[in-house]
Amino acid sequence: MKEYNVIGKRVPRVDGREKVMGQAKYAADYSLPGMLWSKVVRSPYAHAKIVNIDTSKAERLPGVKAVVTAKDFNGWTWGFMATTRDEPPLAMDKVRYYMEGVAGVAAIDEDIAEEACDLIDVEYEELPGVFDPEEAMQEGAPVIHSYRPNNVSVEYHWNFGDVEKAFAESYLVKEDRFRTSRATKGYLEPPASLAWYDPSGSITVWAAKQSPYFHYRHLAACFGLPLSKIRVIQPFIGGGFGGTKNDSVAGDFCAVMLSKKTGKPVKFVYTQEEELTVSKRRHSMLVYNKMGMTKDGLITAIQSRVVADGGGYTAVSPLTMYLTGCATPLPYKLPNFKHEAYRAFTNNPICAAMRGHGVTHTRFACEIQMEMMAEELGIDPMDIRMRNAIDNPEPGTVYRTINDITIKTCGIKEAIQTLAGDPLWAEKDKAPKQSGSISYGVGMSATAYMSGARQLGHQSCGAIVRICEDGTVNLITGATDCGQGSDTVLAMIAAEELGVKLQDIDFKRVDSFYTPVDAGSYGSRVTVLAGQAVQIAAADARKQLLDILGPLWKVKPEEIEIRNSIVSLKSNLSRQISFEQLAKIACYSGSGAVIMGKGYSGYGIEPLDFETGRGNSGTAFSFTAQTTRAGVDMETGHVTVTDFTIAHDCGRPLNPIGAESQNEGGAVQGMGQAIYEDFIMNRGKTLNPTFLDYKMPRSTDVPDIKVIDIITDDPDGPFGAKEASEGSHVSTPPSVVSAIHDATGIWFKELPVTPEKIVRALKEKGKW
Repeated sequence: MKEYNVIGKRVPRVDGREKVMGQAKYAADYSLPGMLWSKVVRSPYAHAKIVNIDTSKAERLPGVKAVVTAKDFNGWTWGFMATTRDEPPLAMDKVRYYMEGVAGVAAIDEDIAEEACDLIDVEYEELPGVFDPEEAMQEGAPVIHSYRPNNVSVEYHWNFGDVEKAFAESYLVKEDRFRTSRATKGYLEPPASLAWYDPSGSITVWAAKQSPYFHYRHLAACFGLPLSKIRVIQPFIGGGFGGTKNDSVAGDFCAVMLSKKTGKPVKFVYTQEEELTVSKRRHSMLVYNKMGMTKDGLITAIQSRVVADGGGYTAVSPLTMYLTGCATPLPYKLPNFKHEAYRAFTNNPICAAMRGHGVTHTRFACEIQMEMMAEELGIDPMDIRMRNAIDNPEPGTVYRTINDITIKTCGIKEAIQTLAGDPLWAEKDKAPKQSGSISYGVGMSATAYMSGARQLGHQSCGAIVRICEDGTVNLITGATDCGQGSDTVLAMIAAEELGVKLQDIDFKRVDSFYTPVDAGSYGSRVTVLAGQAVQIAAADARKQLLDILGPLWKVKPEEIEIRNSIVSLKSNLSRQISFEQLAKIACYSGSGAVIMGKGYSGYGIEPLDFETGRGNSGTAFSFTAQTTRAGVDMETGHVTVTDFTIAHDCGRPLNPIGAESQNEGGAVQGMGQAIYEDFIMNRGKTLNPTFLDYKMPRSTDVPDIKVIDIITDDPDGPFGAKEASEGSHVSTPPSVVSAIHDATGIWFKELPVTPEKIVRALKEKGKW
């Protein structure tokens, strides 16, 4: 196995010191002289016609500088695809969810802006609402968008093989209904932005965006400006996980429009209640799953029907619904597969992407149903997974799923075997099963998740490596570190490829005036795609340096190596100079040279066919197996998760400590969705819009976590890397629910598995 100087080393984050010392500036920390504050007026109805908006009282309030409504945006809307761009910055003719924005105010301070919001008189005509996706799809349901009279915003019908024949020939066929919860990201930094529409006609924003170039395009389209007039400067980002931070919000557009009207910079910061009530959340989905098996537990077919609650607008959901079926043929061999997906408009808040995008729902259903069937067949949960798991392809060969996903490396069998020998599973029968009222159980799961998302559109990443004359290096990309540690990994890739020390690399965050355009931080793509761009750019810079030194040393450039910032002749290591000397030679020889390497990711695309379900959604797939030990209080239903062991194939972990922490974070977030998290709704209104009532895991709830690297060295990832953490997020809910079943003897098919549900189920089984 090749040894690297930087890659594979456990290094602290390059931005760690600024964050720990409190020096890192986030969007809400920025201000400009003369800055105004913006607030958004929000609807008290989930579905209502807007009859009239009177802003006159607010405009007369001292300190108020401007008010905007939908009229100011001239009917502009945005969205994922040209056919689904249905979301306006502010509601136009009617509101479609509770607290949708209807007007924006700019004032000299936040209090006056908020007071002005109360003075804006909006006359509504309340309309009947629909809040259940299956009811929304029924004939006669209230219509939310006239362009979708059946309230179905997205639907797919895929068919691979012959499921009917396979079910008919199966030894066992099982049908179940599963439900997943409405979940939020839980980042600590709510949406915020400082916007400045300057007199020259350019827009500059400091915005909390994990995909700043999405926002860059939205602003150009909304305000009719060329992209060259849009400048998005990225502060530090306080968490992402998809959805809102990938997208734009009403406050983003209002702040820019109010700045244009007033000639002043305008800032907004959402309250936590706004964030938890109106920002884009994970879809709640109903998954009707049917699975067939042979007597030996081999899967013969899966048929799934997914119905998702989409909320008031489409957002990124064409992709969400694609992903609900895309990954079902992994990590197991699946010869026949049928998938129907419906995403219905409702008068609930908008749903969109979130960590484990689309895959969490159907993977949960498949994993639990597989174990239920294994139980009926008398097969051990570990055995049934091994019998069905796909093999790791031989080098140079490819495993192709029934829906044309191609796999070059797969560590799932090794991961399952590793867990089988791990004490958590191997010694589970030796551990106490009962302690007082607590019953303990151990469960497991196995999953896969795409790495390096690539779809149609501008998906390529770029990088520039600039060599300074003192031997230090500026690394410039359009990639965003929203907390996952990608700045560190990209700097490590540059250092390894150039042959310098990590501390010699200086990383620059996004400023769209100067950094290469980038698709954003979603779909586990930064390490793979931006990483490839950095590797190519660093190799380009190194070549330029050695092309200058080679003639001076009278050798070919390829006869020279650079390691640990020392430049040596391979055949005579005593002939060496420092990297700093090399940089000076290159920059000062003759008229001097400017050493600047550039690169961009070149994986290309394999267009996803939304109609047939065929296509590769990523450059590769990660594979994860996980075991969980949990204790269930048989008197109160309270669940305590005590241990996770996660065997994760992320190709090669470039920064092992970063990969571990990402896997830990993904698993803890998944645990929250397994046993705690769900928005409680009443006719479109979120009843628990605080972290106190929403209930995410606290630090004291985090179990002991062991992460085991399954190294497969993927040929497509930079230095063999694939994604880390979305896989462990997807694997956690079924692993936890499996452990709860082991403890109680009851299968739970709806997330989260709350104490109330457990007590109710125990009562029904006569165990309480």
